[in-house]
Amino acid sequence: MCILCGCQCARIYFYGVFNWRCLNIANLAHQINEEILDKEVRLISDTGEQLGIMSAQAALEIAIQKDLDLVKIAPGSNPPVCKIMDYGKFRFEQAKKEKEAKKNQHIVEVKEIRMSPGIGENDFNVKLKSAQKFIHDGDRVKVSVRFRGREMAHTNLGEDLLREFAGKCSEFAVLDKEPKLEGRSMTMFLSPKPSASNK
Repeated sequence: MCILCGCQCARIYFYGVFNWRCLNIANLAHQINEEILDKEVRLISDTGEQLGIMSAQAALEIAIQKDLDLVKIAPGSNPPVCKIMDYGKFRFEQAKKEKEAKKNQHIVEVKEIRMSPGIGENDFNVKLKSAQKFIHDGDRVKVSVRFRGREMAHTNLGEDLLREFAGKCSEFAVLDKEPKLEGRSMTMFLSPKPSASNK
């Protein structure tokens, strides 16, 4: 195992020289070095200079002379585009960027608030405060009213309740799915306004 990158490495004999090559990093996204079997490639140097079209073997020889890797960056082009670079460093920087992006991203969850058509005022306010907290945390809220037995004859009461609930959250939330009856439940969805989720 490589002490630098933690992957399986092998000592490859190529053009009369033994070189250490990381075997598993090439499988992550790109073809590198000896894996590039195209007849011709368009080569870009490590400084970004266009070196023109040449055989893959000639491009690899240039990369080896610079003690760098030949990486196929645009396999769909005709001919494919390859660039000379330090692939290990490139992968390290990419992984670092991905880790940083993951750290900064907020995963939006859907929280659910359930009510009954005959909910009391105190219980309604408790549910309202819970929904407001979820929205301030940047989460989406599903609010549902469950109808039992004869309550199905008065679904309009459930819709009124949901609209009142949405109205009391309108300062920091938007109604992104209107109240809709599905089976014995009527549901709606509230999402945080951009300014609310950034607080």
